[in-house]
Amino acid sequence: MMFVNSSLIQASASIIPPPEGVDPMDIESIKANFDKFTPKHYLVPFLAHALGTLAGVVVACFIAASHKLRIAMSLGILHLLGGIAAAVMIPAPLWFIVVDLVLAYIPMAWLGIKLSGVKNRYYKL
Repeated sequence: MMFVNSSLIQASASIIPPPEGVDPMDIESIKANFDKFTPKHYLVPFLAHALGTLAGVVVACFIAASHKLRIAMSLGILHLLGGIAAAVMIPAPLWFIVVDLVLAYIPMAWLGIKLSGVKNRYYKL
């Protein structure tokens, strides 16, 4: 759910202040000051991506009348594609890109499915 993602990103500066002179809402400012970021500055973006995916999948599972599993995994894949696009546009260390793409999208979609109690008659998740 993009609301969760953008709310966390907007609140990130008050949770973990950005490096001096960086506007976290401006991609150009982030690009220009990329070398000033430390690992702690990547915590909130990771949580925004992971919790945004989780929230979107849970909501989708509760409102979908049928095909809940397909809809949930499609949302996970859609969020993953957005994460790949962000990784291309916004500079970040390779370790963060790998952790973000591997842990924040598909695993969170799976967790959202499990938390929603979606059952699949063909195979177990």
